[in-house]
Amino acid sequence: MTFDFSRVDELLKTAIGVDAPAAQLVVLQEGRPVFAGAYGWLDPDTHQKPADLDTLFDMASVTKLFTTTCFMRLMEAGRVGLDQPVSSLLPDFSGLRSIHPYEDPLKNGEWIDVNGGDNGQVDAGKITFRQLLTHSSGLPAWRLFKDQPDAESARRLALDTFFSYRPGERVVYSDVGLILLGMAVEVITGLRLDEAIYAGVTRPLQLARTRFLPVGEVLPALEIGNIAPTEYCKWRQRRIRGEVHDESSWRMGGIAGHAGIFSTAGDTARLGQMYLDGGRPLLKPETVAEMLRLQSEYQGTRRGLGFALWSPDPEASSNPFSQSAFGHTGFTGTELWMDPQRKLVVSFLTNEVYNGREGRTIGELRLKLHRAILAAVDNAQALEGNQVVRL
Repeated sequence: MTFDFSRVDELLKTAIGVDAPAAQLVVLQEGRPVFAGAYGWLDPDTHQKPADLDTLFDMASVTKLFTTTCFMRLMEAGRVGLDQPVSSLLPDFSGLRSIHPYEDPLKNGEWIDVNGGDNGQVDAGKITFRQLLTHSSGLPAWRLFKDQPDAESARRLALDTFFSYRPGERVVYSDVGLILLGMAVEVITGLRLDEAIYAGVTRPLQLARTRFLPVGEVLPALEIGNIAPTEYCKWRQRRIRGEVHDESSWRMGGIAGHAGIFSTAGDTARLGQMYLDGGRPLLKPETVAEMLRLQSEYQGTRRGLGFALWSPDPEASSNPFSQSAFGHTGFTGTELWMDPQRKLVVSFLTNEVYNGREGRTIGELRLKLHRAILAAVDNAQALEGNQVVRL
């Protein structure tokens, strides 16, 4: 097949300098690359360093897919069960906890109340790993991990946290749940989380450009020079580059189950293709089928195990895809989506948060881009082989 991605190319060229300083896009169709492009600048003020396909982007919450994949491999090996209590591996995560509003991650000093006035209690010891993976555990979305004095105190806050609603009654996307999942992976494997994910996911998939960047690790100048910078952090008083943007992950040393991985669109697309291939070579088809089954749903939010599922909301980034689509987005401006009906993988990475957290445009850009990609794929004419467009 031949693909006309001219509209995609036009959109991304227009977005650079307006929506984001830099971007990468890789599109796979039937397992083959049909588009691979890098756009923009890593020093947007001087335009002296262009982004390329080896540029590392802060994946933010797309990290959760790597943590989930690692956990599911351990589940297949019989080392943990989906419906096993989290407390069986993390015994401090137990006992009755209050239901309480949680700190607003975007508005300092404000709180978010999702419990409808319910001031009851939750038995933390009954929460299962399935509930963490479906974001239906009752855990708050976020806590002030950055305000803890050190990494161990931040991990302790996750273990000791209150709840924000009764388990199973809502779906509240929770960083806390994936932080706990990552801690459980460490207990099962006896490895630090970055080492466990390397052994269980990135090494067997040969994702050579995917890694955590631990806080304090000294990187070669050339390596730092090819990492897309993110926003100016008021808390750290500097432009973030070569260290994780997420403050909670940073406080935990840059290695956490919810955020911290840096990668490229090409590497991330290979993770997505593994799922389209029924899990080969990492997971069994029946495991992938369970992950992609609707597990929890609340007010239009639909979750599998670790994955967001297609949303009927026309403003959702998944909506242009077929109803079997699944994927994940990241706060920095990253995303990975798979459309089984079209045998399609879309890995789109940006550093859109470079411009700050107010007036963000990444949602609108994703929708426009997805519609343009689908138009190109759906209108492709059959020709012998696949033609790679590299811009």
